[in-house]
Amino acid sequence: MQVGRKSCWRQLQASLFRLLCLIPTGFPVRSVDMQRATDNITIRQGDTAIIRCYVDDKVSKVAWLNRSNIIYAGQDKWSLDPRVDLVTKGQLEYSLRIQKVDVYDEGSYTCSIQTKQQPKTSQVYLIVQVPADIYKVSEDITVNEGSNLTLSCLASGRPDPAINWRLLNPSAEPLDGEEYLDIIGIMRNQAGRYECKASNDVATPDVKYVNVVVSYPPTIKKTQSSETPVGRMGTLQCDATAVPTPEFEWYRDEKRLSNAQGINIQILGTTTLLMIANVTEEDYGNYTCVASNRLGVQNASLFLYRPGTGHDINGSASVSKSLWLLLACFACLFFKC
Repeated sequence: MQVGRKSCWRQLQASLFRLLCLIPTGFPVRSVDMQRATDNITIRQGDTAIIRCYVDDKVSKVAWLNRSNIIYAGQDKWSLDPRVDLVTKGQLEYSLRIQKVDVYDEGSYTCSIQTKQQPKTSQVYLIVQVPADIYKVSEDITVNEGSNLTLSCLASGRPDPAINWRLLNPSAEPLDGEEYLDIIGIMRNQAGRYECKASNDVATPDVKYVNVVVSYPPTIKKTQSSETPVGRMGTLQCDATAVPTPEFEWYRDEKRLSNAQGINIQILGTTTLLMIANVTEEDYGNYTCVASNRLGVQNASLFLYRPGTGHDINGSASVSKSLWLLLACFACLFFKC
């Protein structure tokens, strides 16, 4: 391998010697040991790269090459690329400038010199970095609770960007996922705005967002019965959560109620109110609140009752529960459990 590499260098020396013989004399460059390691220059796409080569009075001919292509021979420009020119300070510098660098500019650049009929080179490898760019991300989506969901976020860049996901809830903790984020059996508390961030430390990370809506059937969270004397207004309240927003209906026994004389039904988002003006003896009794959407239905019973009759359903349930606990304790003591 070492013999082959030396043979390659000898061929390059011979080629450069033939090239330099064509260059007019009078433009010196500092001679450089060909055996030293190639230098690297790292630059961001779109910036200007200056590849340095300095001069002294020991060298007679000079040229710039990119791979096997001649860019400059002395002061003569061979390249047709308008972005490329020389940076010279008198006879002290012979540097190559490339404006608006792009990925196809990456590669090896050689400053070739001749001194005392012996060609030598200084090589620089130009590395072009590209900021992270998210070129494809999932669209906003609505799914049913319990479904499996995969979000995608594809990005390019040099070096390859790292991709991270977060759900922008109050904690906004990182999620396990890279290009693809898998969510198994999604729950309603996993709805929200998902952030995909691609970064490779070349520039500011690229960020995109996906809004996820989780649909679920209604759940009645709160009901409020009403203790109302005759002649006053009674108000029953029913609160439900659901996505999509639930629709509400009110029933008295088997009869569906609607806005009519003495009855006013209001729906405020996820809350509904049944207001009965000028309550009479016939109005007392059981009422049913029904919440529904395309995923399901739930209902709850409420009471309109006269003062002093004690039809507080929640209170009755609490008392019953307490009695059962008391009986259970007595039983446990009796049987020494």
